[in-house]
Amino acid sequence: MNKPLRRIAIFCGLLVLALLVRANWLQFVQADELRTQPENRRVAIERYAYPRGDIIVDGRPITGSAPTDSGDFKFKRTYKNGEMWAPVTGFTSQAFDGGLLEKVEDPFLTGNDDRLFFRNTLDMLTGKDRQGGNVVTTLSGAAQKAAFDGLRKQGGKGAVVALEPATGKVLAMASYPSYDPSTITGYSNKDGEAWKNLQKENNPDDPMLNRALRETYPPGSTFKVVTAAAALEEGVVSGIDEKTDTPDPYQLPDTRTDLGNQHGECKNASLRYALMVSCNTVFAKLSHTVGNEKMIAQSEKFGFNNKELDIPVRATESIYPEDNAPQNAMDGIGQASNRATPLQMAMVTAAIANDGKLMKPYMVDQLQAANLNTIETIEPQELSQAVSGETAQKLQTMMESVVNDPQGTGGNAKIDGATVGGKTGTAQHGLNNSEKPYAWFISYAKLSDGSAPVAVAVVIEDGAANRDDISGGGLAAPIARDVMKAVIDSKK
Repeated sequence: MNKPLRRIAIFCGLLVLALLVRANWLQFVQADELRTQPENRRVAIERYAYPRGDIIVDGRPITGSAPTDSGDFKFKRTYKNGEMWAPVTGFTSQAFDGGLLEKVEDPFLTGNDDRLFFRNTLDMLTGKDRQGGNVVTTLSGAAQKAAFDGLRKQGGKGAVVALEPATGKVLAMASYPSYDPSTITGYSNKDGEAWKNLQKENNPDDPMLNRALRETYPPGSTFKVVTAAAALEEGVVSGIDEKTDTPDPYQLPDTRTDLGNQHGECKNASLRYALMVSCNTVFAKLSHTVGNEKMIAQSEKFGFNNKELDIPVRATESIYPEDNAPQNAMDGIGQASNRATPLQMAMVTAAIANDGKLMKPYMVDQLQAANLNTIETIEPQELSQAVSGETAQKLQTMMESVVNDPQGTGGNAKIDGATVGGKTGTAQHGLNNSEKPYAWFISYAKLSDGSAPVAVAVVIEDGAANRDDISGGGLAAPIARDVMKAVIDSKK
């Protein structure tokens, strides 16, 4: 063979070798990645080739599947009371993928999860179609309805989260305004138009935003329970009825700015009285005395600054910031750069009600095969001992005074036959408080046996209300009361 032919033969051999390497790389190394990537239409076709498993509340499905009339997709998702449950379920769509619980648990709901391999194998051998698994939630239908109805009646934007303090189970998670996921589950022009109308750029109400998990607000005076906890834990104050050395007004550290109060006689007020009437001066000074570093540490014990809180849907991080002295004083009364989700403030309340132990919130109780066999049961997990039992008891006493004392701001949360502790908050909003404030209320209810079945956080953004009428006790506390009562009544 002459030299030119030999070169051509070697070159052709290298081309064949490269082709073989590439083919094997695609077939074996990249096979799973290519098979499952969203751009592969076969993935979507397979995803909707069978009915999805259901999301279950109180033993009944709040989702379903319906056959489609045409196209590659055989089934589409349906929802019962979709607007009320959307902050829990999220959506799954032939055109727009999915979100929240539908997205996180998609492999199990479609039947592709490895934990369903044995079940799927049996179905294949017996000639049955593949079946998705069910996701059994921790939610209470009664509590969710009370939360959603309360927000809808109020009419503004807002959110509610209710937790079971002893376990961390999510009992209610409502956000308003909301949307019906059933309107965007298909692949038609109608679904596309509905999707367009739900986007924030086209709808300023942003109905697809889960305000309970994904929106942070200045927590306002509800955060004063965290500042009180830090002061008690650090020994800055020892008794909740002892006078504090607090001027009125209080000059913020390193400034000439005076901080005042809206209610009460706050000069040298005790911790209990200061929480009852919400003295800004007392808690700003306490936050400064505790110091920024220790305020951060105490906040983090309650769950702040956690970037990886999955319930199993990822929650937005709540922030207690590194700040200078005057800002830290304002952070201590829930203003400045302090930001919290409603979930976070429900966690604070639940930890106090649970004698200081913070349990990880979760809203999936069990995963079931289609035949209702339990595949996995989710067990409660402790996140931290947020405060000592002694401090928690003192905080409970103070919060119960907020509701029960005639001078307290939380009287609208009272429930016959239960002991309620709470804290109101009216958080400033906008530059120099130029916007209408947010109304907050956090609370828990205890039964006669000492158990605390529910802790709640409510936030209201009411653009229609008169500014002077906006208060946590007036707007948010009645909703919290109704949610707590729904949980209590459901246990009878």
